[in-house]
This record gives sequence, structure tokens and C-alpha cells, in this order.
Amino acid sequence: MIAKVIVDISNSEIDKIFDYEIPSNLNVQKGSRVLVPFGTKRIEGFCIDIAEKSDVPTLKSIEGVLDEFVCISEEMLELMQYMKQKFYIRYVDSLRLFIPSKLRGGRIKELTRIFVKLNPMFDYEDIVDAVPERAKSQLAIIERLKENGEFLSVLNTEYSVSAINTLVSKGLLIKTTEQVERKPMQSIQGSLKEVELRPQQKRALDTIFTTQKDTILLNGVTGSGKTLVYMTAIQKVLDEGKSAVMLVPEISLTPQMLKNFRGYFGDRVAMLHSGLSDGERFDEWKRLLKGQASIVVGARSAIFAPLKNIGLIIVDEEHDASYVSESNPRYRTVDIARFRAKYNNAKVVLGSATPSIESYLLAKNGEYALAVMDQRISDKGMPKIEIVNMSNELLMGNDGIFSSKLESELKATIEKGEQAMIFLNRRGHSSFVMCRKCGYIAKCTDCDISLTYHSVDNMLKCHYCGKRYKMLTNCPDCGSTSIRYGKLGTQRVVEEIQRLFPNVKVLRMDNETTATKTAYLDILGAFAAKEAQVLVGTQMIAKGHDFPDVTLVGILDADMSLYHQDYRSNERTFQLVTQVAGRAGRSDKGGKVILQTYSPNHYVYRFASNYDYKGFFEKENNVRCTTNFPPYTTIIRVLMTSEDEDKVIEGAKKIYRELLDYAQQNKNEFLYIQAMKSPVGRIQNKFRYQIIARIKRNKEDQIIAKFYSVIDKNKFRQVSVFAEINPQNMA
Repeated sequence: MIAKVIVDISNSEIDKIFDYEIPSNLNVQKGSRVLVPFGTKRIEGFCIDIAEKSDVPTLKSIEGVLDEFVCISEEMLELMQYMKQKFYIRYVDSLRLFIPSKLRGGRIKELTRIFVKLNPMFDYEDIVDAVPERAKSQLAIIERLKENGEFLSVLNTEYSVSAINTLVSKGLLIKTTEQVERKPMQSIQGSLKEVELRPQQKRALDTIFTTQKDTILLNGVTGSGKTLVYMTAIQKVLDEGKSAVMLVPEISLTPQMLKNFRGYFGDRVAMLHSGLSDGERFDEWKRLLKGQASIVVGARSAIFAPLKNIGLIIVDEEHDASYVSESNPRYRTVDIARFRAKYNNAKVVLGSATPSIESYLLAKNGEYALAVMDQRISDKGMPKIEIVNMSNELLMGNDGIFSSKLESELKATIEKGEQAMIFLNRRGHSSFVMCRKCGYIAKCTDCDISLTYHSVDNMLKCHYCGKRYKMLTNCPDCGSTSIRYGKLGTQRVVEEIQRLFPNVKVLRMDNETTATKTAYLDILGAFAAKEAQVLVGTQMIAKGHDFPDVTLVGILDADMSLYHQDYRSNERTFQLVTQVAGRAGRSDKGGKVILQTYSPNHYVYRFASNYDYKGFFEKENNVRCTTNFPPYTTIIRVLMTSEDEDKVIEGAKKIYRELLDYAQQNKNEFLYIQAMKSPVGRIQNKFRYQIIARIKRNKEDQIIAKFYSVIDKNKFRQVSVFAEINPQNMA
């Protein structure tokens, strides 16, 4: 028999199927990881098919099977083919997504420990009689193990090693090797009360299970009870013997979701995301593979969980940009979800209070079913959003971080013993450092981006490559000591709150404070336990969190995302404001939101302040249609990077000339095509150039395939080239 193998090397030249002979003594199955000779080396690979014969006259033989189990299912092998065609992803890069990374190279194994118990061949009384009365320690060990065995490592801390070894040598105790599961976040356990579904929740469930559509958009306002709908729907598919996937956009949201799900489903829940240790990720993946868990909760990568017979896939906060992978391998999570749903005859539920324009348009046009939940479970309704014009604050002499309104509301909230959340779409202390005299701005030496000042360690940091620099005392260009900070960051907000309210405990949540494995869990846990009255954070605090005592939300510098050079800027600002506002007033206490802006009359804020998603959609959808932007067209971005700027320019020119010729032959399909330097011209010492094309949608598959073929044909030494379809970040 012949094995069709993809070798585990991420290289386009090698990303093809190789034939190997299967020795009669090896049990090689489709989906197995195997060890094969490749050139002068022995390489790991993936068997993606079995054939009876090969067209290759002389074959090498497979040398070994690497696992006791088949790690890649038939479904995932078909998904690999789909991702190759849809996203132009190398076979091996898809296959690597399907297994824990440390399984490759044998860098992780099952965790085993020595377990000690009484020898079941003897009665308890006979074991006691076999030990002299003076051997008190041995008798104590026997009594300790009377009901249950114990791990040797634990016994060694309680009793002498010699006493344990004596009992083992007599055959009264036996040692066995037991597998120990590394269970993530074991401290998170939930208990849920039986809750009666409200009429809107029941109607949403009916829509999910009665519609003929495979995808349902659940448009539910914040606090409307979407999570209960998710869990009830999952229970229904579990009752049918099926499994379920529950995706959240941020790792920081997994503890709260995990608590709810463990309270509802117990040990049937597993968790997968990049924040787990290698051992935890492997054990959770293995539980899912073996069918010991039938629900996976996790971030984007959990869509590749090795579940069988999936009945339901839920993508919560479906609008979130984190569901699109912007590094190799590039893919859209919703596309993967819909593929797996179709394969398993399952349903996909896309949940959001602020759906993406594309998803809502598909629902309006009938491709998706639409379920609406426009009422909160609490009878207080949505919190009032008050817009504060910061230009007026400046005219009144207030040039501080907080408007007088937000400061007074924050003071009142603190005095009432309630909690507040202050949102800022930025981390660090200030977004840039500038010389007042000559205008010099401190930039990273490896990236074309300004450095951010962090006051805690008095350092300048690059938020693209992570490089750190000493804080400036004088300008390196003109020598002036007149250094000023740019726009504020989370650290500075915390410092200002502590200045205004010295006795108030403030927590901060951003990428800096959540760098360690359990940091986000510790911060959210402390805030939930009311160990702090104020939580300051970036987008990590904007969605999904449910804190009953939060009655005030402050939104600082709301305009930051409004004026990005990106066609999605209005949409993202509306989503962000609505999601952050939804953190307030989630209990009977009600809530209030103070939104600070220099553009109080912008239509985004007008719709957001009234929670008018439909009004915003109609306005934004009309703008997109009129200006020919997605979802009415498709944007293709070809990005080229290299440490050698001359080589990347040469490569960009060659690819651009070929694509331009093609565009001129198909003028009716192209609205725009242009080559240029990327807005962020250098990252990690690599120069960046791009080709941007905007095309009509009627022949987009054909045109995208042409772009991929041109890229594939033009390989340049030391130049990386890839394409993105409707990229989330145009910079």
C-alpha cells in the first residue's frame, strides 16, 4: 500500500504530496502523523490518503507512526483542501492548525505520575496483619490508603520513603502509572440557577432550529440574554448526541463563558486558546479528540477543535476583527465555521449586538436567517449615553483627561459604592513623545512607527516589534529638553484617577498588564469581587463582560477610531461605542455612559447614543453602495516585505506590471488598482510595499485566483509576498 504524505516543512516548493511505501509491520492510517526519509533527513509528515499503487517507480518507505491515535480526521483533511482553494494556504500550514503545536517534534506527551494503592489481591485485614505493630508509619500509610489510592509524590511529603518502599517490597502496596489531565482554570467552577426563557429568547431558539438556513444571525442588544440562548441551543444538540463549538473573540472573555458553561454542562466542556500552557492545550485537545468532552469554548483557533458530529457552531461578537487571521495562515473564522457546519449538517449562529455590515446585509437579503432580541433582561433598559463636547471643555479652561461631567459622575459613583469602567482605545502612558522645539518624534529603529511612553518603567516601547528604548531627556536632533507627551494612554488615565480620588483602588487592563498567563483572570476576578471600584482598559473590557455593580462607563477619546484611513472606521466606532456602553446598567441599578468627543454631531454618535443599529446600518450601507466599497466590492491587497528595500521595490514593480496588464484586459471588473508604499512602511526592520485593487464581485473568484497565480509565479529571494482579501487593517 502507498501513503500520500505532506512533509512538515512550510515551504511552497515542498508543499506537495509525496508517495511512500507502507511497510507491512506499520499500521499507517489516513490522518496519521508519520516519520519519513526526505532527502538526507528524517522528517515528520502527515498521511493524507492511502492508495494501492503509485506512478513513481521507486519509493522510499515510511519509517514509523508517531502517535497511537489518528490525529487528523477525514473532515479536517477536506477542510485542508477547502483552505488551500479558498485562502491559498499551503497544505502543511492548514494541517498544523489542526493539532497542538508542541505535538510536532514530540515536544509534548501525556503527563503521567506514579499512583500507589493497596494490593487488591489481599483483604485489608490481611494487609494490616502482615505489618508489625511497632511499624507505626507503615500502618498509618495503610490506613491512609484504605479507601482510595494516592499519588506517590503526595505520600512522599507525608510519610518516610523507606516505609513506603518496605510496603511495596512486601507486595502490600502496588505502584501504577496513571495519566494526569492538565485542566486549565480549575478554580473556575460555575453553578447556574434554572432560568425561565423570555419570549424573545424562545423565538430566537425557534428560529435557530426551524429555519432551513444553515446560518442564523442573532442580533441581540447587550444584556438581552444571548448566552442563555447559546447554552439552551447547545443542550438541545447534546441531547441529540452531537457536539458544539462556542467561540468568543478575546481570551479575556473565556473565564466568564467557561464559568457559565461549566455550571451548565460540567466536565463535558473543554477550552482551547493560545493562552493555555502547552500541556493544558494538548490535554484539552486530546479530550475532544477522544470524545471525553463534547463542547469546546475558546477563541478563534478553537474552530479547528477535533470534534466529531458537530451540531452547532456559535460565533459570539461575530463582528469582531479578531476572527480574521492576519498572519500566516490567513483565514476567516466564519468561513471555516460554515464549511464545518455544512460538512456536519449543523447550524452556525453568529451573535452580536452590532453585526458587521456584511452579515446584516446577508440576513436582510435572505442568505442568513435573522433572529432579533432588542430588549434587555433587566427591566431598566439600555443605559443612557450622554455626549460631551470636549471642544467646549477646552473653551471653559478644562484641558484635562476628564470632562467636568465625567469627573462628577465618577465621584458620585464612587460615593455610592458602585463601580465604573473607563475605556480608552490605547495602551501605555502616551501614544508618542515629541520635541516641542524642532518637532522630532521618537520612532522605532526597526519599524516606521512612533514609540509609546510607559511611565511605570520609564521606557519607550514599540508596540509593533516590542523593542524597548530609554526615555528621552533631551532631543537627539536639536538637544532641547522641551519634550512633550502625545495623546494619553491607560497608565496616564489611572494616574489621573488616583490623583483625583487618592483612596480609590483602580485596576488597569491592557496588553501590558495581561502579559502573564493568569493576569486577565486575576484582574477580572478582583474587579468582580469589588476589590476595586474603577477598571481602566482598552478593547479587552469593551465586550462580553457582565459586572452587575457597574453603573458608569466613561469613553475617552472616542474619535480615535473614527478618523482612521479605513472604510470600516465608522462601523468600528459604532460597534465599539455600543459594546462599551453595554457594560453599564446590567442589573436593577441602571447605568449611565459618558462619551467624550470632539465631533459630537457625527452621525455615528447620533445613532450610537440611541442604540439605533438599523438606522446606522441603512446610512452606512448606503455609503458603501454609493462609494463601491465592500460588501459591494472586494478589496485585494498584495503585501511585499523585505529587509532589502531595493529588492522589495523590484518585486512590487514586476508583480504590479503583470497585474496591471490583466486589469486593463478586464477593465469592466476593476474599479481601482495601484502600487504604493504601505502606510506603515517598515516593521521589524522589513520594508513594506503593497498593491491595492478594488474589484466588482461578479467575477471575484476568477480574479482572486489570477492574483494568487501571479504571486505564485513570481518568487523573489529575500522577499515575502502574500495576498489578503478585504484586509482588516489597511496599514
